[in-house]
Amino acid sequence: MAEHMPGWFTEIFQDQGTGFSLAIDAKVHEENSQYQHIEIYQTKTFGKLMVLDGCVMLTDRDNFLYHEMMTHPALFTHKAPRDVAIIGGGDCGTLKEVLKHPDIRKVTQIELDERVTRVAEEHFPDLCSSNDDSRAELLFADGIKWISDASPNSLDLIIVDSTDPVGPAEGLFAVDFYRNCHLALREGGLLVQQTESPLLHADTIIKNVHADMRKAGFKTSRTLPFPQPVYPTGWWSCTMASKNDNVTFFREADAAERSFRTRYYNEDIHRAALAVPEFMKAALK
Repeated sequence: MAEHMPGWFTEIFQDQGTGFSLAIDAKVHEENSQYQHIEIYQTKTFGKLMVLDGCVMLTDRDNFLYHEMMTHPALFTHKAPRDVAIIGGGDCGTLKEVLKHPDIRKVTQIELDERVTRVAEEHFPDLCSSNDDSRAELLFADGIKWISDASPNSLDLIIVDSTDPVGPAEGLFAVDFYRNCHLALREGGLLVQQTESPLLHADTIIKNVHADMRKAGFKTSRTLPFPQPVYPTGWWSCTMASKNDNVTFFREADAAERSFRTRYYNEDIHRAALAVPEFMKAALK
């Protein structure tokens, strides 16, 4: 829930008794798309801010944390990723990070709301700088249906870059969806799902995602926490599951010798993110 005070944007998390605020200079864009209310603010210290239905989505200053951790750990865990699908990800930051890997053959991004992407192209051009890459295909459709219709054994990696598990995104946190992902993945394929705050959701969302991924046939799974200042508690996570292999092993030498620039991710960060905080161990048994 958003609450407005003069000169500030504040998102209130009523059920947790907390909130997050950014000082703003101006609202620079506002519209109602077919699916949601989209706002863009110019903040004083975090660059531009995107808000969907009153919830903070990203800022210029810290989005690299999320986008790098949603992509590079999985891409360096897979033995030879070539074909990738991104479900959601309308701001295109995840797409940009995936395309940094030179051996990627094709990335299909399936975003329900085209207006999110068009607004991002205007206000976050750096995130959208790879949209015209010949390996990228941008589709504006229902990602759940797209995965259910995908050819078996056609993908190496599926990244679910979704909003919170409510409304249209609720079906992305479900056993049936994970089963369809499992079918679409080749041997050694990986699924990555954003899984909210470990501090708030270890015993609920994260625990359920692990259980549902296993029910869907995935062999191993691991939640990787990372900092994300503009999201609830400032601590976020993604959960990675493998169709066949152990997700705790990755191509460390390749990660260390990567040919592209990152601002947060490196082989040491990857290794550290695989460690399970003590309070999460019981929840993930």
